[in-house]
Amino acid sequence: MVTLKGEQIYLRALEQRDLDFLYEIENNTSVWEVSGTVTPYSKDVLQLYLDSAHRDIYDVKQLRLVICSKDHKAVGLIDVFDFEPNHNRAGIGIIVLDEGQRNRGIGSEAITLLCNYLFNVLGLKQIYANILEENAPSLHLFKKLGFQEIGVKKDWVRFKDTYKNEVLLQKINN
Repeated sequence: MVTLKGEQIYLRALEQRDLDFLYEIENNTSVWEVSGTVTPYSKDVLQLYLDSAHRDIYDVKQLRLVICSKDHKAVGLIDVFDFEPNHNRAGIGIIVLDEGQRNRGIGSEAITLLCNYLFNVLGLKQIYANILEENAPSLHLFKKLGFQEIGVKKDWVRFKDTYKNEVLLQKINN
């Protein structure tokens, strides 16, 4: 049985009450480097996004889930992007907003729950993640969960006046 509930956290769909949390994450300049964001988002734009967040993954080719603690507090987001049903693959990304909540198993549990869903419900063959080479904690996390490094994209991400390498990791469902 596939569940989106773990021991510490659970994953749920976006809801209207997530507007302020989404606004806080999307406008947090400290995560723009990894999210590819270059301009702030207004609450109006994010509300439009929330209004359409119910659309099917097969239609919009992406899915965003909220990572919630057992006391129902939103602590992060986990995304599925570039969903390719024809090739049975998708990319994933994760953010735990509060740095004090990181390195406590939340990310590990969220990724594990999402991978189980993607492999066992959607029938994907492979999942990949793109992580900046300098992001040792994320690289360690994904590798610990069975993702294998399959390449490095040189000078792939420009942030301010520097270019950074991005590591491509992949997990194949055998």
